[in-house]
Amino acid sequence: MCIRDSICPVSHHLAAAKAMDVIVGAGTGDGLTPTGEKMRRLMHYGQMFQSHTLHFFHLASPDLLFGVDADPAIRNVIGVVLEHKDLAVQAVLMRKFGQEIIRATAGKKIHGTGAIPGGINKNLSPEERDEFLKGPDPLNADKMVEWAQAAVDLFKDYHSKHSDMLDNFAVFPSNHLSLVRKDGAMDLYHGVLRAVDPEGKKILNDVDYQDYYNHIGEEVKNWSYMKFPYLKKIGWNGFVDGKDSGVYRVAPLARLNVADCMATPRAQKEFEKMFKILGGKPAHNTLAFHWARLIEVMFAAEHMVKMLEDKTITSTDIRRLPTDKPKEGIGIVEAPRGTLIHHYKTDEEGMVTGVNLIVATVGNSAAMSMSIARAAQNLIKNGEFNDGILNMIEMAFRPYDPCLACATHSLPGKMPLMVNVYDKDRNKIKTITRD
Repeated sequence: MCIRDSICPVSHHLAAAKAMDVIVGAGTGDGLTPTGEKMRRLMHYGQMFQSHTLHFFHLASPDLLFGVDADPAIRNVIGVVLEHKDLAVQAVLMRKFGQEIIRATAGKKIHGTGAIPGGINKNLSPEERDEFLKGPDPLNADKMVEWAQAAVDLFKDYHSKHSDMLDNFAVFPSNHLSLVRKDGAMDLYHGVLRAVDPEGKKILNDVDYQDYYNHIGEEVKNWSYMKFPYLKKIGWNGFVDGKDSGVYRVAPLARLNVADCMATPRAQKEFEKMFKILGGKPAHNTLAFHWARLIEVMFAAEHMVKMLEDKTITSTDIRRLPTDKPKEGIGIVEAPRGTLIHHYKTDEEGMVTGVNLIVATVGNSAAMSMSIARAAQNLIKNGEFNDGILNMIEMAFRPYDPCLACATHSLPGKMPLMVNVYDKDRNKIKTITRD
């Protein structure tokens, strides 16, 4: 199955494939051949690497490199190309490497077809493997690890100079949710569901994600195309923070808050440094999502090296043949933007009778609204604001790297829309509509 999402098609492709694995009796994530699983993981790490690189360097770095009050004409990716050419070239080549990993594992860079029920439809050839491992600089795996380290160092340096702003902007205590490996280490492809409260205490204690619907509810509002997930153990109590809130956050910072450790040495080192500097975990600093995202770039780069150096990556034992009649299946992966859930129900002929998706961005839908509110309340005084303040309010949701088209199941610019504008006394002063 290929979800028509050009931002993170690999994540949807793999979540769909994992759900289909269950439906056809190929296991719930641990029933594939070693090569089948490694190829899927390599595909996923390539996706995380390129997506996170795209977001940080193209969308987030202009605020850091030029300042929040800089002229919007230069505070953008074109400005990065003009003023920081070496950094821009590095970003383009990092994304290219990740895209080439996707092409080699999924068949093409966008909407690949590599993952199939029970495994994958191709192995990696020795020539492809060697090109990624030993290709000429800079397009090889070791260089990607080096550049990932440089990106983390760039943000650490920025934090050392701007910690007051970064550590106090749009901060609020929240729950966090993610997959983790059964030993508690971070895992982007498979594991169990864990959620922690604002103090780091477990709310969901490593539960089987095939039972996600017993633990996660979805609030619906008539003013939004997005749903608002919450933890059923606490319940939906509105857009509030703290221990009485059922709202949770997902994506890079949430994953690092939830996990006990990383599974690669460089990422583990940076994981420890980040939480030491931020004063421990869980961290609730919204702008620290950028820092965590770059640690995941390192994590993905190290894992790509590990997968490529594994000799079984070229094996032709790539699929477990289906054994069951179609029934019901759930697949979950950690997408770049958070925990992605695909849930399918089928009849005995394999026809789909029911589908539920909790898209990664939806997991942060309530948190994004709350972050924007925090920023606006702190920055706008007496109704006065300028372009710099408006940009800082944008910075409150930019760390979540939202994909609203996917989260609303609507094509950009195609859905009917009504926006009501209220003054500080909650009097409606304007309505804007689009049919």
